[in-house]
Amino acid sequence: MNKLVAKAQARIASIRSQEEGATAVEYGLMVSLIAVVIITAVTLIGTNLDLIFNAVAAAL
Repeated sequence: MNKLVAKAQARIASIRSQEEGATAVEYGLMVSLIAVVIITAVTLIGTNLDLIFNAVAAAL
């Protein structure tokens, strides 16, 4: 009976560790997606600011 309980506990621990690994991968994907969005936003804002500053410089 103790062997059966030990095997069941080992199996449950194995499943839990697999779920934690999947969670880490999901968090990694979310972080990379957020980074891509931030980089895109900064690039677009930078381009627009450059155009604005050039227009102001030309007006002066």
